[in-house]
Order: sequence, then C-alpha cells, then structure tokens
Amino acid sequence: MAVVSKGLEGIVAAETRLGEVNGAEGILYYCGYDINELAGKVSYEEVVYLLFYQKLPNRSELDKLTTALRAERELPQGVIDYLLAAPKKAKPIDIMRTAVSMLGSYEMNRHDVNVSENLATAIRLVSQIGVIAAYFHRARTGKSLPPVRKDLSEAAHFLYLMTGEVPTKEAEKTLDVAYVLHAEHGFNASTFTARVVASTLSDMYSAISAAIGALKGPLHGGANEGVIHMLEEIGSPDKVDAWVADALAQKKKIMGIGHRVYKVLDPRAPHLREMAIQLTAQLGEAKWIQMSERIAEIMREQKGLNANVDFYSATVYYSLDIPTDLFTPIFAIARMSGWTAHVLEQWSENRLFRPLSEYVGRPYGQKVLPIEER
Repeated sequence: MAVVSKGLEGIVAAETRLGEVNGAEGILYYCGYDINELAGKVSYEEVVYLLFYQKLPNRSELDKLTTALRAERELPQGVIDYLLAAPKKAKPIDIMRTAVSMLGSYEMNRHDVNVSENLATAIRLVSQIGVIAAYFHRARTGKSLPPVRKDLSEAAHFLYLMTGEVPTKEAEKTLDVAYVLHAEHGFNASTFTARVVASTLSDMYSAISAAIGALKGPLHGGANEGVIHMLEEIGSPDKVDAWVADALAQKKKIMGIGHRVYKVLDPRAPHLREMAIQLTAQLGEAKWIQMSERIAEIMREQKGLNANVDFYSATVYYSLDIPTDLFTPIFAIARMSGWTAHVLEQWSENRLFRPLSEYVGRPYGQKVLPIEER
C-alpha cells in the first residue's frame, strides 16, 4: 500500500555502503567509521579514497590517488574564460554550478588509465571544484589567477589559490578537517538530487550540477551564510538575549540551530566549535564565538535544540578570512567526494527513482467549456 510521507521523511529510498546518519543518537559514519574517529586523524584525501573504495588507503594507494587528483587541477581554457567574463556580482555557488556543467562539454585528458571512465570523472570533479571557486573569487576582485600547483593538499591548494600565498599549517589543517566533516552525510537533499539524476543514466556532470543547485538553498548548504549574517545583525554579545527573544517571539528561524535528522547534538559541531574557539583566540576577536555560544545555550535551554554543523563552520570560515558568500561553495568543495561516490554507487545497482504522488486537486471528470463561457 502506498504511503504518503511529505519530504520522504522516514522512507528508505535505497541502500548505501557510504554513510549512515543516526539522528537519534547523534552519530555519523563514513563506511563504518565514526566521524569522531576520522576527524583530525585522517586527511581529506584519505576520506576521498574511503568513499570511492569503501576502505582507508595504505600509503601507496593514497599516493596514487593524490597524484591523480593533483594532475587534474588544470581547468579547460574555455572554463577559465567563463570565470573571467562572468558577472562580478554573481553568487559564487551559481558560477560553480554553471562551470561544472561546462566541464562536461570538454574532452577529459585522463592521467590515470587504471580507473574506470566514471571514476576518472569523479576524480576530476573533486580536483577542479576548488579551483573553480577560487578562480572566480580572484577574477571578481580583479586579481590575477595563480597557476595551479601539484605540491599542495586539496585544502592548502584552495587557500593558496584564494590568496596567492601558501597557507600556514594551522590554516591548512583547519580547512582539511572541515572538508572531512562535510564530505558525506547520507541521503541529504543534494546527495539525493544527484542520485535521482544519475538514476536516469544521465551523466555525472548533470547530476553534480543538480546537486549544487540543491545545496544552494538556505534550508541546506546555504544555512552557514545565514549564521554569519545573523551574528553580524546581532552585533555584540550583550545584545544576544534580546535579539533571540525577539526572533523567537516573531517565530523566526535561528540559523544553524536544529537539524532535520539529528534529535541530539550534531556530531560534527563539537569539532568545528573547538576549531572556532582556537581561531578566535589566535585572532583576538572573541565576540563571534561568544555570541555563538550564548545563542546555542539559549536555544538548548529554551527549545531543546542543538547547534548543527553550519553553526560553527560559519565562524571557522569567517576566521580564515573567507568571504561569506564562499561558505556554501566550500561546503560543495568538500561534499564533491560524497556526491560523486553516491553517483558511482547509484550506477553500480541502478534503479530509476519514480515515487508516487497522491492527487488532491479538483474532482475528476471536469468538463471543458468553450473559452467564451469560462
């Protein structure tokens, strides 16, 4: 018997070997590894390998993947031309969506003939998504585009392209951990979107372009931008209580608080909270974390709601001097590994997604009247 479940809540749409979100207990697994076991212990590149192959790599396997990723960083000239010519006031996430779609128009120069065509495409997308984001940011600010390098990690390379300078080890480590925490999260909206498109046997570029479009929404990846806008609107720690009270009275959504799946604390949030505390201590600007902590305390006590991954990631990125409108693109950079892994998994045992719907419109049997009588 068909079941109506708005938003597909509680519906199991497919099986996966990649990730598991246990909302009741606040646990997140990547291929059987608790996120608390991975964060800070493995690099983002190791997580990419884990999602592609469902096991952590040994040194030789990691070196091969790292070499393949770094070999794919050069963008086609046509894509670079687009980034240079794109409207400077455009949202970076929109530019990324279009640039990814453009990549599908160019013949891929494979650097690793030992993997399938689809896996080679996945590697290419993981490698180039950060370059796209950084290059557009440079272009819109009138700065030159630094040449890609092959001696930097994914996190360090993004920060290098953004600033033109090799980042500190601390900044690299911070962004690398953030990438690890954002890489995979079950059948979230953007991942499910990618799998739905892939289930039609469309190409990977189409699936990922659609995923980026889903991520853009403020109820998904766009929430981390909303956190910083909220903190900027509040202004200072002494205004938090009154602002939150007013927002709750008006039934406004408190950005970064609560989660569709997690009924307890988001397991990724403590890692980002700790990094946010460390970064603000180094920068000597404590008001952002102070405001965040107070908001989290109020919402936990008054509403029984906890901070989610967006709540503290916003402060981390802000402290790394990353523009607010690049927060969601960074989410996309990290999640590219999860998206592409899910597309590959979808194709391994494909079944077209075709849910039913319940018709609740006008009664059946309507008659067409001549237009003069309507």
